[in-house]
Amino acid sequence: MKAIWNDAIIAESDDTVVVEGNHYFPASAVKTAYLRPSELRTTCPWKGEASYYHLSVDGLINQDAAWVYPHTSEAAKNIEGRIAFWKGVQVVE
Repeated sequence: MKAIWNDAIIAESDDTVVVEGNHYFPASAVKTAYLRPSELRTTCPWKGEASYYHLSVDGLINQDAAWVYPHTSEAAKNIEGRIAFWKGVQVVE
């Protein structure tokens, strides 16, 4: 799977975990040069607290377009530390 935004491959891996329609990539498969920390935090009742990243590609910013659950509940351990995308990021095979 590949996560693509603004013609850049942000992440690539054949080891994604799909939860609620979102592909969670291993952190090691994500090109961190494109990530910028965000202050946004959200809470999912069964996964835990998510932290977000902005994407920065060729001077364009996609606000809060990636998220990670650094510490999950027991029910979501399979995505702990993995990064998922939305807001126009294409995830394709």
